[in-house]
Amino acid sequence: MTIGIDKIGFATSNYVLKLKDLAEERGIDPDKLSKGLLLKELSIAPLTEDMVTLGAAAADSILTAEDRKKIDMVIVATESGIDQSKASAVFIHGLLDIQPFARSFEIKEACYGATAALDYAKLHIEKYPDSKVLVLASDIAKYGAHTPGEPTQGAGAIAMLLSRNPRILAFNDDNVAQTRDVMDFWRPNYSATPYVNGIYSTQQYLDSLKTTWAEYQKRQGLSLKDFAAFCFHLPYPKLALKGLNKIMDKSLPQAQQDQLKDNFEASILYSQKVGNIYTGSLFLGLLSLLENSDQLKAGDKIALFSYGSGAVAEIFSADLVPGYEEQLSQTRLEELNLRQPLSVADYEQLFFAEAQLDEAGNASFSGYENQTFALTEIAEHQRKYSKVEKSS
Repeated sequence: MTIGIDKIGFATSNYVLKLKDLAEERGIDPDKLSKGLLLKELSIAPLTEDMVTLGAAAADSILTAEDRKKIDMVIVATESGIDQSKASAVFIHGLLDIQPFARSFEIKEACYGATAALDYAKLHIEKYPDSKVLVLASDIAKYGAHTPGEPTQGAGAIAMLLSRNPRILAFNDDNVAQTRDVMDFWRPNYSATPYVNGIYSTQQYLDSLKTTWAEYQKRQGLSLKDFAAFCFHLPYPKLALKGLNKIMDKSLPQAQQDQLKDNFEASILYSQKVGNIYTGSLFLGLLSLLENSDQLKAGDKIALFSYGSGAVAEIFSADLVPGYEEQLSQTRLEELNLRQPLSVADYEQLFFAEAQLDEAGNASFSGYENQTFALTEIAEHQRKYSKVEKSS
């Protein structure tokens, strides 16, 4: 049985911060961001937009009424969870009006969680072939103003509908994973922002790639020549470029090396304009590749490298299905250009705002008219979400 991604969607916030503006305000050489990180813009989420609203919006963009009747599992991967007990998947299940007899839960392991969700979803469909599983990777990367990680923030969500006989990508049974107990990036419960050992994290990312790729090749009998493209986790695109250079097989014909490099460039276009979205970053790269590469064709094999600090890494592959391009958008870059630009001062106020609760745990919000879903209030410490009725 063939199992894979039947539909894929994306959502981000309506606000954008230009990194050239941030560089000017912070007294940083703009090239340090545009060339040093390969980033151009960051999506900035207001208080009324969180990983629940973003995840719901990403899914809402691809699901039909029939899909909502057939989905029997909702998995959300995030490291930006909004409750220590109730899973964000339960909120999203309700917002999307998915049939009630579905299992809904949340997965966490830094940026790796969505890959684990795909693995679990695939096993479920193998046992129940008529199932459809909604996998969401939704996060807001927030490091704080004036921090080293500030230029790599971002916000967004990827939604993937998995089924048998998929219309975009078919997974191969070739996953190889590796776990290391390291402290390269972590966020204790009492901290609103993470702690990062940046140089060490870069080393862990690249070494996990190198060693997992070596083990993958040994177990599967495959090498870089067997792939049309290689997608990477994208905390920032320059790190992934280092990864591609690290595994590049210089014995390949120059034409194939050029194809891998061109497809890499296609895979980072969206991330360059959105920033880091943690669990969704690898799959935003995949979406960008599929929607922007002019070199892919049905039957091509794509490798994917997933990495979550702490750390878990996994390499797996999928094959493009005939007609995959019919399930994709051709206007996403233009849509990203419609976001409202923010000054640095407005970004600082918007992105780092916190809910001001009264003594009973209440707060109400406004200014969410252009969102698809919104956090509209907190009532006695309960978060209340609604689908936004757009004015005609």
